[in-house]
Amino acid sequence: MTDSAASGDFAPSGEAAPSSDAADFVVVANRLPVDVVRDADGTLTWKQSPGGLVTALKPILAARQGAWVGWPGAPDVGDGPVVGDGMTLVPVQLSQQEVNEHYEGFSNGSLWPLYHDVIVKPEYHREWWNTYVDVNRRFAEATASVAAEGATVWVQDYQLQLVPRMLRMLRPDLRIGFFLHIPFPPVELFMQMPWRTEIIEGILGADLVGFHLAGGAQNFLYLAKRLCGYNTSRGQVGVRSRFGVVSVGFRSVRVGAFPISIDSAELDRTARTAETKARAKRLRRELGDPAKVMLGVDRLDYTKGIDVRLRAIGELYAEGRLDPAEHVFVQLATPSRERVESYRTMRDDIERQVGRINGEYGRVGHPAVHYIHRPVPRDELLAFFSAADVMLVTPLRDGMNLVAKEYLACRPDGGGALVLSEFTGAAAELKQAYQCNPHDLDGVKNAIDDAVHQDREEGRKRIRAMRRQVLQYDVDLWARSFLDTLSGHIDTVRDTGDGQ
Repeated sequence: MTDSAASGDFAPSGEAAPSSDAADFVVVANRLPVDVVRDADGTLTWKQSPGGLVTALKPILAARQGAWVGWPGAPDVGDGPVVGDGMTLVPVQLSQQEVNEHYEGFSNGSLWPLYHDVIVKPEYHREWWNTYVDVNRRFAEATASVAAEGATVWVQDYQLQLVPRMLRMLRPDLRIGFFLHIPFPPVELFMQMPWRTEIIEGILGADLVGFHLAGGAQNFLYLAKRLCGYNTSRGQVGVRSRFGVVSVGFRSVRVGAFPISIDSAELDRTARTAETKARAKRLRRELGDPAKVMLGVDRLDYTKGIDVRLRAIGELYAEGRLDPAEHVFVQLATPSRERVESYRTMRDDIERQVGRINGEYGRVGHPAVHYIHRPVPRDELLAFFSAADVMLVTPLRDGMNLVAKEYLACRPDGGGALVLSEFTGAAAELKQAYQCNPHDLDGVKNAIDDAVHQDREEGRKRIRAMRRQVLQYDVDLWARSFLDTLSGHIDTVRDTGDGQ
């Protein structure tokens, strides 16, 4: 299949040309960096919702007449670009049905479970796929209309995997990057996907394709050859850098690993403030001044392994290796996809586990497990990080897991301990964590036990080593590394090892 070949319903429709006020740098993501809020009188207002990606890219957008293309977060909203705060926001309007079939359906009912090792069974529906194609086409057309001649476009994540190729067909003058924020699955699993070739072809519309780990890049390279018949090669430059190349027609697509990070310096500064330190002390008092506070912070999702750590803690209490009077566990679980039946069932199961543990090991006024199922304000979350002696990060599968890095950035005192699943991208960088296999309950229990009872000086050595990694390789360096590689200023991408 050549670079210009298209299959009927896969090609974007219409002509696209840059507008007079076009942007030199365009970010394309499923969501805008703001949410639209509908007031009681029906008035629409924009509410800023910055994350790590926004923090990293905002200065670049401001410096380069940038634009951000995305869905505003509510159905049937998006009448035109909104200019402000150093960038142009370009809303892509979606109907409720499109949200249901593109986002909740194909993106999170098909791709999300497939890319997370089929922890739950993916569903494949032609109606979902057709809507996914249509929505990706609209994102590509919106991007084509706002990008200046020769602009750089950075497409983000699994919801928009068809956009690079669609955009290249509309605007071959653009320099296009694509980054996947979740794991890319093993070849045997990806082959389940009925539209597997279309997805690989879609991503290959980019000039540079980035994954968190080298394993994901290797899987993608293999599929580019097996499914699409393209020639692939691997180059290696130095010890820490490598990239692969896919020959797509007359183009060369580079593929490599760019592990994402956080705004670690800002978190470190906030953790050092008197306000954060005081709130952390109050939290410990409110928890009954236990000897050790264990903490979990997750979106309520079946990939996060919340049930695994609850089972482990319950058994450690039962065996006497943890004392509920001295060792308390706090689980912050942000609500997620509550309209989906499997997520409601998962929430019920987790809350039953919490109730059982507290029924057996809690005391009046002193539960062994504190469970909070609501969004926690950012300042409060950082205080929890500062207060926690042991951070439990036990996903069954995770692309990176930035919570682990945020915890480390919030420990300038050198205290704390990190229990980390081997199946997070962060495990490749944070080798001094108490790593565990979340499928091995005894292994998880032993890691928690070791972290809770670690030697103080040994713990400080581990934390210092991991903090150096997190503070040095921050989200700004991640973004600039990708964009410099895309622009051709550097010819290497970072290697974090061969594991997926």
